[in-house]
Amino acid sequence: MNRIKEVLEKKGIKQVWLAQQLGKSYNVVNGYVQNRAQPSLEVLYEIAKILNVEPKDLLQPIKTT
Repeated sequence: MNRIKEVLEKKGIKQVWLAQQLGKSYNVVNGYVQNRAQPSLEVLYEIAKILNVEPKDLLQPIKTT
């Protein structure tokens, strides 16, 4: 699971803008934001660079019981 949606909201950035920066469609980015799809590590690092955050800030730990 990723935290892209939280970071976008915190920074006031729209998904459309992120899609343009990544060179991907809005639907692809929306899939990442809604956790319907997970970006590859390469894309995750690119998103982190664009959003000026550490890649680890885009990840949330898996909860174990």
